[in-house]
Amino acid sequence: MKKLSILFITLFYSSLFFAQSAEKDEMEIKQLIISNSETANKGKVDVREYSKKGQYGFNSTGGLLVYTPNTLQSKNLWDNVNLEPKHITIISLVPGQAAVAMFYSEGSMKPKGSSSVPHYLTRVSETYVKENGSWVIRTSHYSPITGGSGTTQIGSTTEDK
Repeated sequence: MKKLSILFITLFYSSLFFAQSAEKDEMEIKQLIISNSETANKGKVDVREYSKKGQYGFNSTGGLLVYTPNTLQSKNLWDNVNLEPKHITIISLVPGQAAVAMFYSEGSMKPKGSSSVPHYLTRVSETYVKENGSWVIRTSHYSPITGGSGTTQIGSTTEDK
């Protein structure tokens, strides 16, 4: 009976710890998404950080899967940008190590060297991993919503790994 009680207490506190870790992940990543968006809107440059292993993604152009090594990651630059993340949902997969963010990105933009997108409206899924104590993006998927549009930009590379 004593062993069963110890096991129960251990499981209870372990589950409590993991739940708190997952909630912490959710708060950190949600704040990161909001902060990155606010900073980008002010400075007209993308400030998101990507995994040192590179990033796999589907761009809002509707193109094929693109792998971009970290060494080739370029920051999006805009002549004008006003995007807002909405309805952010974070699911912690491995507390403190990996999570998925899902949200909508809505607003307007004019990427440097591309045409204006007056009603940018996409669904966003990003996988975050923790590297060197910071959350970074490992995968992303952007898909336009009916009535909105994605960009006309082409991804920076189509190199496969």
